[in-house]
Order: sequence, then structure tokens, then C-alpha cells
Amino acid sequence: MNLSDHITKDGGTLETVASYLNGLSGDARVAEARTLTPAAQRTLWTLTADTKLSLDDFVPQQSSPLASVRHYGRNTLPVFKLFEKRFCRPPLDSDSKGLWGYNEGSTRAAVGPGYFVCRYTDGDPRGSVVIDYTLTPGGKSADWPEISSNKKGLSRFVYFGMQDFMRQVSDHVTIGRAYVKGKETNNFFVLCRES
Repeated sequence: MNLSDHITKDGGTLETVASYLNGLSGDARVAEARTLTPAAQRTLWTLTADTKLSLDDFVPQQSSPLASVRHYGRNTLPVFKLFEKRFCRPPLDSDSKGLWGYNEGSTRAAVGPGYFVCRYTDGDPRGSVVIDYTLTPGGKSADWPEISSNKKGLSRFVYFGMQDFMRQVSDHVTIGRAYVKGKETNNFFVLCRES
């Protein structure tokens, strides 16, 4: 059985999905996560309704400030399905209440890096953590592109007003759903953190 089978078969539970993913090697986990169809991702979003996430699930606590952590993703859009989100912890002397990050992929040159702040939501039922494109990070990892506004150029058509609410799937895998200016969209994506 593959990951989609564990999600979509009758009686599939989040526990069986998480156990399957946690038992894979890092490379196999990324490969499996990047096979998920839109239908499987929608089902996974429903299965994860009661989960809670920590910022440590995106950047492990032992990571140094400004060290980049890669998450490999697949979305439900008709094109440009594969991408990455990269996260880092801010410096210890920062007053930031979240992680900093941006999007990496084949569309970055055209639409920009899509910088965001990943933060807690204070109990929002959509997810305990949100990737918030309405906030601009106060800094970045040294090898990341220059920070640019999501209000300018083609970025405004992709990232402006967007918030991705996140839920936990397994130790390394999360599922997100995009909301634009507070409105639910039909766009989901799965992320798998590098080992």
C-alpha cells in the first residue's frame, strides 16, 4: 500500500497515515508526499481537523537561528505542482513571534519569493499554525533571495492577502489550506520537512 491508499481507503485513519509516513526513510517520505492527488489532499485535510502543530514542527528547536530548513511540497493547482517552502528561526535578539520563510520553485523568478511569517493562530479552528503572507519577515537566511513585498508585481496575484492554515499529519508532514483575505479556497498542499 502507498500513502494515497492509506488516506483514501475505507476506514483510513490519521493514525495509520502517520504511522506509515513515520516508518519511511526521509527520501521515501518526500517522494510519497509528492504523489498526493487533490482528492487525497482534501481527504487528508479532513482527517487532520483536530491536530495541533508547533513551530518546532517546521524548524526543529535545535536549529540555529537563520539556518534554512527545507519543506518539499505538492499542491492541488493544475500546474506548477511541486515547490518548496523554506523556513528559519529569527535571531535570538529578534522580537518576532514566529518563523521566517519564503517559497522556492520554478515560478519564483516570475512571481517573486512569496515571503511570509509562520506563527501561532491562538486557537483558530482552521489550524493552530498559519503561514501568513500578510506579514513580512524582519530578516532572512543568508542564501535566500532578497525580501520583496507581496503587494508588488505579479506577487500580488499569488500571495497578497493569503494565509495558509496548517495541520499536522506526521512527525515530518503537514497539510495546508489557502485562505485569501479570509475566504476559503479550494487550494490544498502537503509539505514534508527534510530529515
